[in-house]
Amino acid sequence: MNTKSKLINLFSALTVTVSSAVSAESFTQAYHNISADKLHEHVKVIASDEFEGRLPTTNGEKKVLDYLTTQFKKNGWQPGNNGSFLQPVELSEITAGDDTTLSINGKGKTNKLTYLTEMVLGTSRVSELETITDSEIVFVGYGINAPEYKWNDYEGIDVKGKTVVMLVNDPGFASEIPSLFTGSAMTYYGRWTYKYEEASRQGAAAAIIIHETAPASYGWSVVKNGWSGPQYKLFAEDGNKSRVQIEGWLTTESTKELFTQAGLDFNTYKNKAMLGPINKSLGLTATASVKSTIKRSTSHNFIATLPGSETPEEQLLLTGHWDHMGSDDSLKGDKVYNGAHDNATGIAGIIEIARALGSLDKAPKRSVTVIATTAEEQGLLGSKFYAENPIYPLDKTVGVLNLDSLNILGKTKDLVVNGLGKSEMENYLKVAAKKQDRVLVKETNPAAGSYYRSDHFNFAKVGVPALYAGGGGKPVDAKTAEYRKKTLPEMRRCYHQLCDEYNPQWDFSGARQDLQVTFDVLYQIADSKDWPQWSKSSEFQRK
Repeated sequence: MNTKSKLINLFSALTVTVSSAVSAESFTQAYHNISADKLHEHVKVIASDEFEGRLPTTNGEKKVLDYLTTQFKKNGWQPGNNGSFLQPVELSEITAGDDTTLSINGKGKTNKLTYLTEMVLGTSRVSELETITDSEIVFVGYGINAPEYKWNDYEGIDVKGKTVVMLVNDPGFASEIPSLFTGSAMTYYGRWTYKYEEASRQGAAAAIIIHETAPASYGWSVVKNGWSGPQYKLFAEDGNKSRVQIEGWLTTESTKELFTQAGLDFNTYKNKAMLGPINKSLGLTATASVKSTIKRSTSHNFIATLPGSETPEEQLLLTGHWDHMGSDDSLKGDKVYNGAHDNATGIAGIIEIARALGSLDKAPKRSVTVIATTAEEQGLLGSKFYAENPIYPLDKTVGVLNLDSLNILGKTKDLVVNGLGKSEMENYLKVAAKKQDRVLVKETNPAAGSYYRSDHFNFAKVGVPALYAGGGGKPVDAKTAEYRKKTLPEMRRCYHQLCDEYNPQWDFSGARQDLQVTFDVLYQIADSKDWPQWSKSSEFQRK
């Protein structure tokens, strides 16, 4: 090699080194500039009474979308939907009336259950009146038809036109047998969404889930608040006629009375249900009526993109839902479900990561796109709509990270990965966590099925590797441990309640940790040519 060539190569190497050094410096600065103080600023605004609880299609939606638009423009992001920050999502708003009724008939007795205190009923059908009359009641165990687990609670019985009653969660949770389903970790078969879908496929007239706090992972108040009032469904031309007529929940006490009326013991049949598939006609009938107010409306996903510097057609997604439960004018005093923790914190976190990415001296090779979804609280509807109507091709979507209810309990030595072991995206997470001397751990309550309960799940269902991580169980020091001990019960008590309000005393240092890790993972993958894959043990694979 001649001297001139050597000089050219040396100059090229130096250029690369300088460029890399500048990028490293820019990355480090952006990483450390993620701010707990700014999280407080954003959450205080987004969770204020002015935003009216952020119910889809209300004035609260407009306020939060306007706020997001302002923040993303300021941070240099572009509209993600053909020149617009918004993706319209057509919804059917269905509100069951307080005159909803359910009576259980048979064995010489009629038992009329009280709406909201003993049962909650509604419908996914776009219909002003749905009724069932003398519909035979069948207990179908967990309401699961899972060939891969050799489990079918519907085997040998025709439930067309009947009312099926089923347990929440799946058999692995109740039995604690590691080899049964996935042991204590909930599968998708344990989710209420699946149970209604399967009952519909089986032709049932009504599907009712038995509420128990431990397997559901939330109390009756969450059911009462979450399944009453306006319920949103994605608009369908057939008015969702493929769904059962009536969907609902029974309290544990109401269920025990139901079985007693049938001359049976509830606990006996619950124990049978966890040991193998089961169905049993109770010798009773259900008569129910749901009168609904119907309204067709349009909500919006918020979509912003930071175009990649080399392969912009390849996308890495960051998701989190902006919606909550609105307000209840029938209440005296406080009427607003502010949703500060769930999920004003997640939206604030997305804004901070957008600020960090937007501050880099050079964009990553791939595009990063934020999707702040609507109607997550109504069954992950906004993410479902995007997954079915993607702006960017799914086969060019490398992966998705999700933020939902950030850590308000202070710094931790560990990092919880919901559904640990599902994909290679965790390899990048491990690298990022190690920089903070943190280790990856699985969720403490896998029975809650957290991996199946937030927006990333709809992307996983269509094959896009999805990562959902945050928080931890080991506080960094005694002071943080004491704060955590005081704050954790209040946080749990206020889930989906009026008291989920912004608290200036919240410790966002742990949220900042998690956001730095998320920013790091996003950058690692977006600035590479890697395509993370699902693990072989995962139930998800590329379509």
